[in-house]
Formats: sequence, structure tokens, C-alpha cells
Amino acid sequence: MKEQFRDTSVPARPRVVVTRKLLPEVERRMAELFEVSFNADDTPMTRDALAAAMRECDVLVPTVTDRIDTALIEQSGGQLGLIASFGAGTDHIDLAAARARRIMVTNTPGVFTDDTADLTLALIILVSRRFSENVRTLRAGKWAGWGPSVMLGHSLMGKTLGIVGMGRIGQAVAHRAKAFGMDIRYHNRHRLPGALENMLSASYEPDLDALVAASDILTLHCPAGPETIRLLDARRIALMKPAACVVNTGRGQLIDEEALIAALDEGRIAGAGLDVFAREPQVDPRLLALPGLVAMPHLGSATYEGRGAAGERVIANIRFWVDGHRPPDMVLLEQT
Repeated sequence: MKEQFRDTSVPARPRVVVTRKLLPEVERRMAELFEVSFNADDTPMTRDALAAAMRECDVLVPTVTDRIDTALIEQSGGQLGLIASFGAGTDHIDLAAARARRIMVTNTPGVFTDDTADLTLALIILVSRRFSENVRTLRAGKWAGWGPSVMLGHSLMGKTLGIVGMGRIGQAVAHRAKAFGMDIRYHNRHRLPGALENMLSASYEPDLDALVAASDILTLHCPAGPETIRLLDARRIALMKPAACVVNTGRGQLIDEEALIAALDEGRIAGAGLDVFAREPQVDPRLLALPGLVAMPHLGSATYEGRGAAGERVIANIRFWVDGHRPPDMVLLEQT
């Protein structure tokens, strides 16, 4: 017998509120299946608008731009039974508060793995080759032409890549970096099985400080949480090699941006490649002015394929819940 996860009073066509604009084909399919309120202009919903939606809908479909905290969940209507988040991360949702109100939470894990790993490798290459400052030189009309000792960066072959967080994305990055002949080392809460380490040519480093000190390029792929906020702080940045770079496609809160700005400005590390920032969408202008920085506007998952797949997973999770079955991407507190 399949386990039941909803009250039978939930309508076959639940009231669904989608907080951001999704791909047209995803919205069309949702409209066929559910009673849906869409966000036509894609403006992030205010806190008051979220609260109002949560008092009326059966299903909320938020994204990482929506902070669904305890207060909002406690104000929600008794009919809200599912928060079907669009995206893999769940740090924007108070899972304990949701469970206390018997509200199920789902996400869309795995659909952005390859896209984020691709962008991570792109940032690794661009930072190592000093892309940002060299392009600025070209655009400013200051390029004097080719020379054997100017505009030099570093090759990837033989360099030590330190991966912090060896989940799906970290492993996908390791798989790609292996093709470039990099020495791959990683730090994780749990060591990977030996067979997987061998397949990825990755070696485990239990001491995060030692990994930071040994890496030519450090890339961050751990979730945001109390234990990882400002994981790369001033003390750890001081451990990095002068020629080292850091790449972050995880969460902006993983890096102490003040410490990073100081280290880049003073030349204590060579560069940084960032796709995420501590206070998105605001980005510190001091950071953007630094020549050693390659910055992207949170593009890790920005592909038609990935966003379409995430929308399909959201729809599947809602349909399973409506049918009274456990959704395939139900989030459990012990998973976080």
C-alpha cells in the first residue's frame, strides 16, 4: 500500500501560486493541471504578497529568491499542504517550521548539476587565465599587441584543485577537471567510497585548512547553513597561496566578502570567480572593481534544459501529492 500524504479534502485541481515566471511550456502544463496564479512580470513577491498567497493557496511554488521563514509559515492557511520549491537548495525555507505545520516540502535535486559544473569549470579557466583584467585592457584600448611576456595566466595541467563539498556538483566538477589533468583533492562531511574516488581521481583531505593551503584553485560546493556561513573567512583566506584563486558557484554566504575584497585588493591571492554573492542582487561595487575578479549574475542553472527539467520536477511533485502519494523529491530534515 502506498503511503498517504494529504487530506482527502485537497481538491484534484489544487490552487497553486508560482512566485516567479517559469518557462512558457512549464506554465502551460501547470495551467492544464492546476488552478494556478502566475507571476507575469517576474518581479519578486513582497513579504506581504507571499503571506497573502500562503493564506489562500494549497501549493506554493517558490524559488531561492523567496525567504519562507517561520513567521510566514505560521501565518499560512490551514489548506497549505505543499511547498514545491523550484531549485535544489532548501536553505531559504524553514523546514522545521513547515514540518510542525504538517506542510510537505519538495525540491528539484540533480537537474542543475551539469549546468553548474560547466559554469564552475568555465570560471576556473577564466580566472586562471586572467580573463577579466585582460578583457578590460582590450576594451579600454590599452592593448599594445601580442608579447611573449605579457597578459600571462596559468595553465590547469598539474594544478591542485581543492573541492569543498563533494556532492553531485562537486563530483561533476571533479569529473571535468580530471580531463584537464588537475590534481583533485576534496573535503566533505563524509568521505566518498574508494571506488568513486578512484573513478574521479580524487583524494580526500579531512582537514579543511590543509586543503585551502594546498590548493591552487579552491572551489566551493557546500550548502549554506550555520556551519558554512563565511566558511572561507579572513583566517582561511590568509592560508591560501599568493597565486591561488577561489571559485564560488554555491552560495554567496560561504565567503566573507569583506575579507575577500581585502585579499584581492592587497594582492594576497590572485583572483576569484563568483557566480553568487552575499547580498544578491546587490553586489559590492568594490568587489566588481577588482581586476582579479570574474563575476557572473547567478548563471549556474541558467539553461533552457535545466530550467525546463526543474519545472517538470515541480509538476511531478505536485501531482504525486495531489494523488496522495509521497512525492519523489520530498525533503526530509535529516537530509539537510
